[in-house]
Amino acid sequence: MPNSDYLPVLTNEESRVVYYAGTEKPTRPGDVTAETPLSELYLNWTEKELPERERTKHVHRLHPYLGKYIPQLVEIFLRKFFTAGQTVLDPFAGSGTTLVQASELGINAIGYDISAFNVMLARAKTACYDVEIVEREIRDILARMEKLAQSITHTPHQLSLFDEVSTLPATPVTQAENVYLQEWFAPDALRELLCFRSLINDYQYQDLLRVILSRAARSARMTPHFDLDFPKKPQIEPYFCYKHDRICQPTTTALQFIRRYSLDTVKRIQDYARLRTSATTEIWHQDSANAHIPPIDGVITSPPYVGLIDYHEQHRYAYELFGFENRHAEEIGAASDGTSKKAKRAYQEGIINVFANVCRSLKPNGYLIVVAGDKHDLYGDIAAALDVRTEAIVQRHVNRRTGRRSSEFYESVFIWKKN
Repeated sequence: MPNSDYLPVLTNEESRVVYYAGTEKPTRPGDVTAETPLSELYLNWTEKELPERERTKHVHRLHPYLGKYIPQLVEIFLRKFFTAGQTVLDPFAGSGTTLVQASELGINAIGYDISAFNVMLARAKTACYDVEIVEREIRDILARMEKLAQSITHTPHQLSLFDEVSTLPATPVTQAENVYLQEWFAPDALRELLCFRSLINDYQYQDLLRVILSRAARSARMTPHFDLDFPKKPQIEPYFCYKHDRICQPTTTALQFIRRYSLDTVKRIQDYARLRTSATTEIWHQDSANAHIPPIDGVITSPPYVGLIDYHEQHRYAYELFGFENRHAEEIGAASDGTSKKAKRAYQEGIINVFANVCRSLKPNGYLIVVAGDKHDLYGDIAAALDVRTEAIVQRHVNRRTGRRSSEFYESVFIWKKN
């Protein structure tokens, strides 16, 4: 008999599905093998058991990203259901967590995402780098950007900021950019960001440099320090900061963030270079519901949660800086769509379409590991509409989040097997 901490939350004898609560002993991902019983998995890590520095190790913190699952969770199920040389698919690749962890374990990976920003970020994380060139390029562009920004600041003429920077090479500036970027960034901050951007095309690892710039832009916006995730409007006046417990001033420059994230990126790329393998990684800017997916051995993914996040809007600054195609209208479960009955039906249809297409490329008896917050009980019907059988559903208590978004919640790890 299981102990009291492992009593099943719910059992369903008809479908022989057991919903596990977890055991007392925290699971170390490296200890998991194909033979590890699901009943021995402890996935309810506390902050002490799994601190943020481990959840955001190496390239996983190249850029903040709302709604991603932690790499330790992915690693556990990769070790449990996959072996080196096989191919795993993530049809909602997001920031690339599945792809990064697969590469560490020698597992080939394929990812799809409709967000151009997500694709850029995932490619930057999983690329195979010459680390010496990475450091040389980052230090060089940083030095050139500082010199260029200073020369523009000291130019004695009456041209506007956008007139000045628009004359730089490879720096298209549209009227739409004028409105958004000048609204959300102080003049000095915007000048520094645009100067950095104007130099990116001179280097080999351009996606990586764009990620640095995007991360700096996120921090350099005129927003309260405690509200970088969901800012509603620019903060142009001094304000009481809940993060620092004092009156803070709006951000006026970006240079300090560009410097900090440039050096941090060098270290993270170096750290990951020591772990990644020669496994292949492909990332496609396509809708996985209608993409031509090559043969795969299994799936590990975390689809968007219904009515929770607008994935394009959270990186609006990057879309404006780089002119990325905005496909917000194609998002499944966007926050702007809400959680009405109609929205929930549309969400289910969207998820079903993706997994139905995925199953066409999945080998018989291949596993689909789907991590989802299913408080609206939508995934039972989703599974029933697919050519899969439910092997188990592991309930996970997410109780280790910190900061102002610290509410606890449960998410489910659906373990499906193709018929």
